[in-house]
Amino acid sequence: MKPITITDDSFENEVLKSDVPVIIDFWAEWCSPCRLIAPIMEELAEEYQGKLKVGKLDVDNNQQTAIKYGVRSIPTVLMFKNGEVKDVVIGAVPKAMFVDKINKIVE
Repeated sequence: MKPITITDDSFENEVLKSDVPVIIDFWAEWCSPCRLIAPIMEELAEEYQGKLKVGKLDVDNNQQTAIKYGVRSIPTVLMFKNGEVKDVVIGAVPKAMFVDKINKIVE
C-alpha cells in the first residue's frame, strides 16, 4: 500500500476528519533527504494499514497547509490524531524513531 497524496483541498477530509491517526510527510521533488524517508513511509503505510493513514503532501504545490502548520524545513512529518498534531519529526530519521512515535498515537 502506497502513501496517499494529500493536497490543500483534501487535507480537511483526509486528515482532520480521519477516524484513524494520520501521519503526513511534507516533502518536495528536489529534496534529497525527502527521498531517503520515502521508502520508510511506504513501509509504514503497509505495516499500519487499517490502523494509520500515511500521506504525502508536496509543499511546492500545497503551500497553504505547510504554512498553516509552520513547516519550515523538509522533510517534516506531522502526526495527527482526532484532528490535532500529536507529534512532529523533522529531517531524515531512522524508521525506528517513526515507529516509536506512531505506537504512542495508534491504539
